[in-house]
Amino acid sequence: MKKTVFSGAATAIVTPMNENGIDFEAFGRLIDWQVGQGVAAIVVAGTTGESSTLTDEEHKAVISFCVERVAHRIPVIAGTGSNDTAYAIELTKFAGEAGADAVLLVTPYYNKATQKGLIASFTAIADNSPVPCILYNVPSRTGCNLLPETVAVLAKHPNIVAIKEASGNISQIAKLASLCGDDIDIYSGNDDQIVPILSLGGKGVISVLSNPLPALTEEICDRFFAGDVAGARKLQLKLLPLVDALFCEVNPIPAKAAMSAMGYGENLLRLPLTPMEDANREGLLSLMRENGRKV
Repeated sequence: MKKTVFSGAATAIVTPMNENGIDFEAFGRLIDWQVGQGVAAIVVAGTTGESSTLTDEEHKAVISFCVERVAHRIPVIAGTGSNDTAYAIELTKFAGEAGADAVLLVTPYYNKATQKGLIASFTAIADNSPVPCILYNVPSRTGCNLLPETVAVLAKHPNIVAIKEASGNISQIAKLASLCGDDIDIYSGNDDQIVPILSLGGKGVISVLSNPLPALTEEICDRFFAGDVAGARKLQLKLLPLVDALFCEVNPIPAKAAMSAMGYGENLLRLPLTPMEDANREGLLSLMRENGRKV
């Protein structure tokens, strides 16, 4: 059986920015707070971290900084996927050498791929990766759906250990779990589906919600793992309005607004993303206050 990278909630962490670039001072404080709040892992330079508009140098810098700041307290998973397999291999090698515990590999976007192409691409990356690989299926963003039968093939690779499933299709995820068994760990990629995916044998969530609410997001998983399924379900449903607010505009626009309001950097995104609409932001902050955040 393959080693599990983490169990529980991993924060898909935002990348604080200012007019000069990456705000590493705010980023360091945010990392320390997340670790102190008890999250199981941190995912750096993913979708929520605005990886698509980081320069190559920035991408590598935020990975290295996060690894150094976390200092082995919890696992660090680096987003290194690309629609260019050769570049994904290069970035994956860098992340491993920088000390990341695993990498997160999104399906190719824009040029997409056939299922045969997905197998070939992910296999090539995994063959060259110095650390375990987590696949990332998010067809709403990539236009490319990683099918359960394809995952079952990839799950036989010794270096492909898990998948972040953000298709939103519970039937597809159930089939994936049925076909793969213990060959691959499954993480929810949607904060409104944590408990349903845990009930299918999932090991946790890679979460946007845990940016502003790390302890409560982790608690959903902890309650489930402890056998308090009803408690996990109750907390999941209680937090649904906040989850909806965090996705009322495209991620990471609301997450960046939330963390800026908490003092972790400016409410600054890179085009084509723009700051959250005022009315939506007020609704988000109100829900954060209801859940204990002083914003």
